[in-house]
Amino acid sequence: MCVDASVLAPDFAHFGGHTGCTCARPMKPLALLLAVASLSACALDGDEDEDDLVDTQSDALSRQTKPGVNGHFCVASPYNCRFHEGSSRVVTQGGEESWGIATGYSIRDGNGEVLGTQTGSRLTFNYGQTRLLAGKAHALALTTSNGSAGWYPIDAILGEASFRKQNGEVNAKDPGRGRMACYRVRDSSDPSIELKKVVYDSKEGIDGHERAGDYLPLARNNGRRSVNLVFSVPGFGLGGATTDHFLSGETFHRVSVPTDSGLPSISIPLWVRDGAGHFRKRSGSLRFLYGFIVASDGVKRYGWMAEPALMPIGDC
Repeated sequence: MCVDASVLAPDFAHFGGHTGCTCARPMKPLALLLAVASLSACALDGDEDEDDLVDTQSDALSRQTKPGVNGHFCVASPYNCRFHEGSSRVVTQGGEESWGIATGYSIRDGNGEVLGTQTGSRLTFNYGQTRLLAGKAHALALTTSNGSAGWYPIDAILGEASFRKQNGEVNAKDPGRGRMACYRVRDSSDPSIELKKVVYDSKEGIDGHERAGDYLPLARNNGRRSVNLVFSVPGFGLGGATTDHFLSGETFHRVSVPTDSGLPSISIPLWVRDGAGHFRKRSGSLRFLYGFIVASDGVKRYGWMAEPALMPIGDC
């Protein structure tokens, strides 16, 4: 029987558990009676209103930003912010988001592991994201030849000096409120939610961006699964921007983070097409957890990760 785990263990969420529907062992009569009251929260259509759910349908939401810890433009949490004012990308002096590059260099994940070789001649980079990997400064590129984000050498960017001038340095921070449970990045993803949109009335096509799949460990062109660690939760007009990228199997250390709901997580609605073909029909939700991954160089990379991308493994 599917029951709300929070009924059986009220502190379950505090220790990193999901408070949605959980298949429990057969219950004793008292537990069964208590669970009946919560069955409405386990709706089969997945459209239940989570306590940490934020209504991202409002067009005004993105204008209700306020200064936070991770940036000056934050919504729903002081750790859910834009990189900076303006575009989430590193723009050229001419205002373009795409940069010419020298091809043939390695695309790397956050541990410096090679994901593949870049064959395309242009890349888009997220603002303020730099790492020292394999002895070189790298910038975080989107939609590489691997079909994923990845780190690319800055000295392979045409107009390197201009890029360094236009780029900054932005890193998500530790809330300092204590650790919760640990998770492992799954080596699978749920195809039933991959194509749902994280943005209400998304103008992207069914195979375009703004998909829930953008935040899941998808199979990439190299045949391996990898996932985005994001600086901001999507759906808020903050960019839903990636801050790092890791292969499946990596350990995610969840930490407690302040939010407007008072819970250490943020859930957003997911959207599918309505009768008119617009992504305006609610279809479930997607929860994001805050925490860090310890990269191979010992650096803690903080950010948000989608809960379905993670498998709980208890204490670290």
